[in-house]
Amino acid sequence: MVEKDNKDVEHIVSDAMHKVLGVNISELSKDISLTLEKSPLLDFTVDTKMKFKAAKKRFKQDFLRRLLRTSYGNISIVAKRAGVDRRSIHRIVKDAGINVSKIREEMIKPYEIKQKSVGHIIEDVVDRYRTVIHPEKIAEVYQKVGDVSKDILDELPDRQLTLKDAEEEFEKAYLKKALAESDGNATRCAKKIGLRYETLLRKLKALGLK
Repeated sequence: MVEKDNKDVEHIVSDAMHKVLGVNISELSKDISLTLEKSPLLDFTVDTKMKFKAAKKRFKQDFLRRLLRTSYGNISIVAKRAGVDRRSIHRIVKDAGINVSKIREEMIKPYEIKQKSVGHIIEDVVDRYRTVIHPEKIAEVYQKVGDVSKDILDELPDRQLTLKDAEEEFEKAYLKKALAESDGNATRCAKKIGLRYETLLRKLKALGLK
């Protein structure tokens, strides 16, 4: 029997999706697994209408909020998982207006939060395949997304993602989309998202997008 930690994420996703769709769409499973193999908490929407710095700040706050909720509001655990010091966590919490006491009182099970995030990721990817998958199958996926996300999460290796790694994933997704919307024109893209041209080029190179 293959150990859970060694299981291929794409294989896990393919099996779960096959149970719902009756067929396996490799591109769909791959797109879902590319996010999940990093962390089920990487549940975010890229909004390039927001300037880069503002969008990144919001992502950072949302990611930290999910970390807090999956750690029962324990700042020390979150700091360790995020790979930053407690002072930085407190600063982000204060800036974002996150009510840590309320999170501690809610005592929501980490599994439930992760399952919800996995569900959002599945819905987001499936939505991009509306022209490929039959409408009835799309509706079926949405109806059974809870079961699919549970099947995936039960087999998914428990991998931690630091705040730095999470921010890098966000930057990559944001800049890739922004650049595409600017038809690959870096000058136009930089102006649109509020970055200096040189800064954008440096980031694109560092993220392997240029």
